[in-house]
Amino acid sequence: MGLSNVSKMLLWGANIWFFGEGLLGPLFAVFTEKIGGNILDVSWAWSTFLIVTGVFYIIFGKIIVHNKINHSKMLVISYGLNAIFTFGYLLVKTPVELFFIQVGLGICEAIGSPLWDTLYAKSIHESHAAYAWGLAGGQSQIVTGIATLIGGFTAYYFSFEALFIAMGTVQIIATLIQARLLFVNELK
Repeated sequence: MGLSNVSKMLLWGANIWFFGEGLLGPLFAVFTEKIGGNILDVSWAWSTFLIVTGVFYIIFGKIIVHNKINHSKMLVISYGLNAIFTFGYLLVKTPVELFFIQVGLGICEAIGSPLWDTLYAKSIHESHAAYAWGLAGGQSQIVTGIATLIGGFTAYYFSFEALFIAMGTVQIIATLIQARLLFVNELK
């Protein structure tokens, strides 16, 4: 079963992004404790991310439907902003600062995910849809699992700072890969 070039680009960029995000994984709780937080702060920070993401999924989904925005450009912008907020972890010293990073990351996720899904859905052939969506879901889980393990080693043997630099750098690479979509005639 063949995938279009657009599908392949989207998958490569997303998988690299999932790798960058996955490096933190469950270490989020350890990092929160390191900056003076406790179990409630972890809960608040993570729930803040999820609620902000959910609310803005709905808002941006509606905006995307009702406006003539370039989906590829907005996707690249969301990836780039996500990388910036990821580097923002380097500046976090308190749980309150962590909440602000989580809000920013939630908004980036809410912009990027519906756009990615839209572009991906348009790029796959209906007869390959189940396989294509299986690849998207399966690969993201595998890549995130591998990244979580590598992230644990990085934080343990080096530091959270090294981990956040690695995460942001990987997400910049993902942004550059997704930026290739801007030059694909199929999407113009």
